[in-house]
Amino acid sequence: MSLVKIFRDKTFSVGYNEYLTPDDDTGLRFQILQMDANSEETILSNEYETALLVIEGKGTLRYGDQSVKFDRTNWIEQNPVAAHFPAGDEIRIMTEEVSRLAVISTLNGSRFDGKIYLPEEVDIERRGEDILDGTCYRLVRLVFDRTIAPENAKLVLGEVLNFPGKWSSYPPHHHEQPEIYYYEFSPHEGYGHGELGEDVFKIKHQDLLKITNSRDHSQVSAPGYHMYYIWAIRHLDDAPYTGFEFTEPYDKLLD
Repeated sequence: MSLVKIFRDKTFSVGYNEYLTPDDDTGLRFQILQMDANSEETILSNEYETALLVIEGKGTLRYGDQSVKFDRTNWIEQNPVAAHFPAGDEIRIMTEEVSRLAVISTLNGSRFDGKIYLPEEVDIERRGEDILDGTCYRLVRLVFDRTIAPENAKLVLGEVLNFPGKWSSYPPHHHEQPEIYYYEFSPHEGYGHGELGEDVFKIKHQDLLKITNSRDHSQVSAPGYHMYYIWAIRHLDDAPYTGFEFTEPYDKLLD
């Protein structure tokens, strides 16, 4: 199924809440790590390249000789702290308050220099602000792509803050590399609609959408609700992700 809704209307358990397993057809594993206050967890990447993104919470990430504090109370106003590291490395998480983190990984035995990204290092693009009367205005927060991360890394990672009643990923676009969207809403009872080719899915809090086979994708949030989503893309061996193509004839809206 393209829409994964196994955690819809549920409370995450403490520990790992797994949406996608390592053998998923996207090539991406996705988990939400829920941690109590004053707890610790160590992620061993083994043979997987791994990215970690703080959705909400307070604590410290320790990676190699880096030790970085995080304190994110909401995803509407604040950028994330994120980490990205190669197979064979580990990262330690120590919380001061209840914390929720996304863990994304993909099989990749290549070594590269890992890094913790601070909120001020996350690029914010005010995409769509000056077109179509602002109806697809959203904030695109890029943590890392091929222009930032090492060339032998396989992951691309970012977030989008979708404003109430507005579209994002619009005009519809496509790319051959697999992608996933993990959604949250504020308030939680909010919803939106996600297009995937000719299919339309009703999206709710804590759903995940898988985008494969170069299908066109776009989405909209219902009025009154902020929609937030993490997006992660896996580079293909012979076709790294360098951008997307707008879908005809909707590309003419940008002329």
